[in-house]
Amino acid sequence: MAGITSILLDLFIIFALAKTVAEVFTRLRQPVVVGEIMLGIIIGPNALGVVGEPAGALTEIFHGDPETAKEALGIVFEIMAELGVIVLLFFVGLETRIGDIVQVGRRAGLVAILGIAAPFILGLSFMLLIGRPQVEAVFVGTALVGTSTAIAARVLRDMGFIGSPVARIIIGAAVIDDVLSLLLLTVVTGMGEGDGIHFTEILIISAQALAMIALIALFGPPGARRYSLHLLRLRIPHAHLIVAIILMLGLATLSGRMGLAAIIGAFLAGMVLAESKESFDFERDTIPFYEFFVPFFFVITGMQVDPEVLLDVEVILISVGVIALAIAGKVIGCGIGAWGMGPRTAAIVGVAMSPRGEVGLIVASVGLSLATISHEIFSVVVVMSIVTTMLAPPVMVALFRGYQPEEPTKVEAPAPVPHVVRRPYQRRRQQGSGDDA
Repeated sequence: MAGITSILLDLFIIFALAKTVAEVFTRLRQPVVVGEIMLGIIIGPNALGVVGEPAGALTEIFHGDPETAKEALGIVFEIMAELGVIVLLFFVGLETRIGDIVQVGRRAGLVAILGIAAPFILGLSFMLLIGRPQVEAVFVGTALVGTSTAIAARVLRDMGFIGSPVARIIIGAAVIDDVLSLLLLTVVTGMGEGDGIHFTEILIISAQALAMIALIALFGPPGARRYSLHLLRLRIPHAHLIVAIILMLGLATLSGRMGLAAIIGAFLAGMVLAESKESFDFERDTIPFYEFFVPFFFVITGMQVDPEVLLDVEVILISVGVIALAIAGKVIGCGIGAWGMGPRTAAIVGVAMSPRGEVGLIVASVGLSLATISHEIFSVVVVMSIVTTMLAPPVMVALFRGYQPEEPTKVEAPAPVPHVVRRPYQRRRQQGSGDDA
């Protein structure tokens, strides 16, 4: 019993400190995810060792074997982190309607595709150029393609541009980016579980992922719209929330059974339930799960970073190169996609799409769990995610100073109103005066 209590103490410390850090970073107007990762690095077993080291009582359960006890504690943390990322992607799915992906337009699609291709090619080429293994290079390239939609949306909302045309392009492109990034992650995860990169294997994994996405996208929304109201007939309390959790865990498990990433299923479950928002407010009701589980993912991810590794000259040089390519890839790729809207708008789109946030961390954690990337490269990807997440908001704020959104027709819209009202009146007066004459 004492051993279990020691695990609960670690979880308590992680959660309590994570929420304290969230309060501080929110007041400082900084991304909370950055604070949670930094917290994990500081209190983890590779630094202060506040959490992550098995207590004596836990070691006694495993007959005094500290390595086995540490492995068991690591499994508990891994489960909590996995639940956190599943809930995170489920929540992202709840904010994404399939119709939004279909209707975002050609411009947003072009921004998303070029914003994925450019950083992936740059990251892959850089890693191969410095002599890293091929599969590891693919994982790093994949970590560079994602975009943290939450960071961009938060800045756009704070600046008052959330309804502007450029904001619609950014959010639309980020939604497409999320779907394509998850699909790419599924492919590289399958490659990481094998003994190399095989074209046939890539085709099989891609076909499985596309088939699952297509089936759920085709049948999920109509089913959600048709049967969501039937949940009101169930007698158990919060029936819709229970069904949502069952669907989330069920599709996540199905994805894992199919050899895909579990987060694919969780994301799709959220997208299906997004179609029944007219009946239930799933986002509001699942916020408690989000607030509890998600911080564990980011803090535990930070705990896996070894600060001493970051002092290595080679790791520092690789980190600088990866960060530079991560920013340049998005600015160039997304900027080209937005070309024609003006240089400043293209720069805003590129910078807004550059923070990796949770997306890069997810890829890094998957690669490390599969032993596909080394701890050094894992730390590099984590640092890249932190730096790009911290740099993007202030640069976006600077670019938006004095910026005038496109389509300034809203200001001129009231002008025709007096003419529409007065001209018929004037014609009637003229006709009346003519008749009198």
